[in-house]
Amino acid sequence: MAVKVAIVPAGQWGTALAVPLARGGHEVRLWFRSQGAAEDFQVRRQNAARLPGVTFPDHVTGTADLAEALDEAELVVLSPASGGLRAVCRAVAPYLRPETIILSVVKALFAQGPPLVSGVVAEELPGVVDRLAVLSGPNFAVEVARELPAGTVVASRDERVARTVQDILHTDRFRVWTTTDVTGVELGGALKNVIAIAAGLADGLGMGHNARAALITRGVAEISRLGVTMGANPLTFAGMSGLGDLVLTCTSDLSRNRRAGIAIAQGKTVAEVVAAMGSTVEGIPTTRAAYALAQKHGVEMPITAEVYRVLYEGVRPEVGVERLMTRTPRMELWT
Repeated sequence: MAVKVAIVPAGQWGTALAVPLARGGHEVRLWFRSQGAAEDFQVRRQNAARLPGVTFPDHVTGTADLAEALDEAELVVLSPASGGLRAVCRAVAPYLRPETIILSVVKALFAQGPPLVSGVVAEELPGVVDRLAVLSGPNFAVEVARELPAGTVVASRDERVARTVQDILHTDRFRVWTTTDVTGVELGGALKNVIAIAAGLADGLGMGHNARAALITRGVAEISRLGVTMGANPLTFAGMSGLGDLVLTCTSDLSRNRRAGIAIAQGKTVAEVVAAMGSTVEGIPTTRAAYALAQKHGVEMPITAEVYRVLYEGVRPEVGVERLMTRTPRMELWT
């Protein structure tokens, strides 16, 4: 059954999700921050600034009127950069219906307030806690928009909500799994960006494939340690939002976080990297939040700690790698 979906705002990932939604026959409204961008979408049927070359059918519309975008929406997709999450939640609050499902596709952690995106959404929109879901997985927006085969996972504490979102999003090109492990899915999706920066640092220093593989493997280990401490299911980190997203983000040139690590290893400052990217590098603020969480919970996360020191304390990348390699040898599996 077709439903009405609002995507707020029409960034790259949010716009990309309009493709499987449109393929499923749903009525999709993209909310643009400017009237000019909305009008351009309506005329050209493309979000040229975010996904050039992808043309959308007539049942995907663009508007700069938030009330219009959210009118009778049965599913609202929250897709801002992490820094704009609270503002977007406050903006949509007056227009939500009691039965509207909220789906967050933001992958981030926060150093202030609730660390998880779901916690921030629940704080800003307390009435939607029972209808809140999160999506995460090995998904580059441009490939989803081109309808290349992909998989993802939707998590909600209410299994019925997760299944409803699954039914809405699932297509023969975009396979959707479900889980009730919201914490695990969010941690995997956010923390993989930290490990991807580490992989980029190693690649930028020319350390080879072996080093990258070791970082990915030990990255899963430290993400899992923190996750279990915070109540997540350890098996989640072997799934789409864990290992799947981690491998993709640590190995692809499409990964902003990996590219950021490469640039820093080659001598760029963090500020220069952020300015050159022209879009959010979520792994940078997430590293600060992850480092604080590890300290709070007494969890050893050596890769995260070294990335933090490189980004925030000015430690040279090669020094961070040396510290990782000269740690005291131990059993591979430890808690």
